[in-house]
Amino acid sequence: MPRFLLFPVFFPFLAGLFAYLLGRWQEKARDMFVLSASAMELLLVLTILTNPELSSASYTVEGFCALGIRFQAEGFHTLMALLTATGWMAASVFCREYMVHVKKQNRFYLFWMMTLGATMGVFLSGDLFTAFLFFEVMSFTSFVLVVQTEEPQALQAGDTYLAVAVIGGLAALTGLFLFYYQLGTLDLEQMGAAAAGVEDRGLLWAGAILVLIGFGAKAGAFPLHIWLPTAHPAAPAPASAVLSGVITKTGIYGVLVLSTTIFLHDGSWGLLLAAVGAVTMVLGAVLAVCSVDLKRTLACSSISQIGFILVGTAMQCLLGEHNALAVDGSILHILNHSLIKMVLFPLAGIIHLSTHSFDLNDIRGFGRGKPMLALLMGVPMFSLAGVPALNGYVSKTLLHESIVEYIPMAGEYASLFSALEGLFLFSGGLTMAYMLKLFVCLFVQKNPLPQQALEKKWRRKGEHYIAPASLGVLALYLLVMVRLGTEPNVSGDPIAAFARDFLHGHAPDHPVEYFSQVNLEGAAISLGIGAVIYLLVVRLLLYRRGKYWDPIPPWLNLEFRVYRPALRFLAQTAVVLATLVDRAGPRLLFEALPKQVGRLQRSLAALRDRAVVRLTGSAYTPPPSVEQAADDYHFAHYEDAPQRSGGFVNSLAFGLILTGLGLVFGLLFILLYGMGGEF
Repeated sequence: MPRFLLFPVFFPFLAGLFAYLLGRWQEKARDMFVLSASAMELLLVLTILTNPELSSASYTVEGFCALGIRFQAEGFHTLMALLTATGWMAASVFCREYMVHVKKQNRFYLFWMMTLGATMGVFLSGDLFTAFLFFEVMSFTSFVLVVQTEEPQALQAGDTYLAVAVIGGLAALTGLFLFYYQLGTLDLEQMGAAAAGVEDRGLLWAGAILVLIGFGAKAGAFPLHIWLPTAHPAAPAPASAVLSGVITKTGIYGVLVLSTTIFLHDGSWGLLLAAVGAVTMVLGAVLAVCSVDLKRTLACSSISQIGFILVGTAMQCLLGEHNALAVDGSILHILNHSLIKMVLFPLAGIIHLSTHSFDLNDIRGFGRGKPMLALLMGVPMFSLAGVPALNGYVSKTLLHESIVEYIPMAGEYASLFSALEGLFLFSGGLTMAYMLKLFVCLFVQKNPLPQQALEKKWRRKGEHYIAPASLGVLALYLLVMVRLGTEPNVSGDPIAAFARDFLHGHAPDHPVEYFSQVNLEGAAISLGIGAVIYLLVVRLLLYRRGKYWDPIPPWLNLEFRVYRPALRFLAQTAVVLATLVDRAGPRLLFEALPKQVGRLQRSLAALRDRAVVRLTGSAYTPPPSVEQAADDYHFAHYEDAPQRSGGFVNSLAFGLILTGLGLVFGLLFILLYGMGGEF
């Protein structure tokens, strides 16, 4: 029965291949099959959730890649699998409306389903090795979703996404080597006990930092957040939804694994995460306030919300056995952020289908006279801002109270955590400011173009801008948000209780009074800050002469100002050093030899020549000198005639796609072949 855990992971891979083949024959049949396969995936996860034999089961495929792979279905694993399956199902419904306008749909659906399977593999993993394998497969398959349109900005975003994924993956792999060397295991249930007995904590920290880089990059944490603001706007709207709502959580999953095994209740690790989380939380919100692109604003918002979750994870470590609020807040904010972004990104796609733009100056006023759209966008927007009676308020209240709870315990760091509380409230205010900016732009302000010009430019009119199926799915999401926000003790607390064992959390000493005066005051402060920032910054500084503008200059870019020049410098330095070693090394080596060695060589050569003459009767023909060999051969030899043909097919990105495909199918073949007759 535990073998059933393999199906949610590997079924989507096979379904993606079948969808690709089916699409070459009949596109409508392919679309229906993808939707049915997504529904089947959800059914598989629900089966695990509701079956007592499966809800806490584990299954290991022995010998796979030497260490074997292990899957676990329990608490947090199952919750994240359910979140993934529902998100993919909802996005697949929206695909039928959106992907009609996108080319090469066959390729999209192939990698769409493969990414689903790889993401399931991460969340259902029972050890870090399994998580890493599927994490890397997911990085390659989701890359294709980013570059799907093959437009210049999509290809550039794909370059950034792939670079971060490859560098992060190599860092994480190195960290796993160090972990296995130190601990002798990567099993989630054994790592904590093994780490407790390690004396050399320095090497353990080195491995943890490397793994944090790999998983933190996918989460969108500073300073490797650079892929998020470019990848989300470039990808089709359904892909943006799962990138933000689900795939970023695979990075959070890795950070949580470290925080709940090796660094369980470790204050130093908590301080590190608090610093990273605080910077990520504020930076993402500032970028979102300044953005004039709808999808970029939502992408930067995701960076900020990942910062909130990292702060919650830090408080889990710092509060130790008293971390109930931090644990529940982290779980619920992961859930709430996913729900919210699974609504906002499809709606951004719907606006794009009608206006052909994401620029706020072009789409301004599109929502006027569309009350349904205002409701669908308004609820998740203000929920993320922390408005009471909505689900975002609940998780942010728990995270805020965990910081407040720790301040008296912080000792010499009390002032730092008071500042962290201030940054938390300020970031919440920035969230309110950029969500107000979007809502007012879309639903309150008028577009300066004449009505007749708008009717030609915006093709869809009235309430027929959204397909009924998409409307129904988004409405269901809204109902869940309202339910979680209005009755958190009845709906939210049981979800947190279901998943908290993975985080080694405990139930609160008493039920949380979410709507108490002190909690409402905290929300009011944050919302008030947001209103002030909107009026004084957005309206007065960022909206001039009837247009929104971005005050951040193009040159102030971490990727192009720091990372790319640094990588280019390292590559050029490596080439120069390699050339020096290649050309000068042999000569320097032989010039430095002592004269005595030279005399010995000549004596031995004379003896050799006489011996050859006596044995063969012919003179000895010496080989080319070392100096001549050095002139004739270079280990870095290449033809100085680079390929001049361009295009996507001849790009590094295309080559890496093929590499990723080979990895995916190679893993599938090894798994199926290794299982032999067990099926």
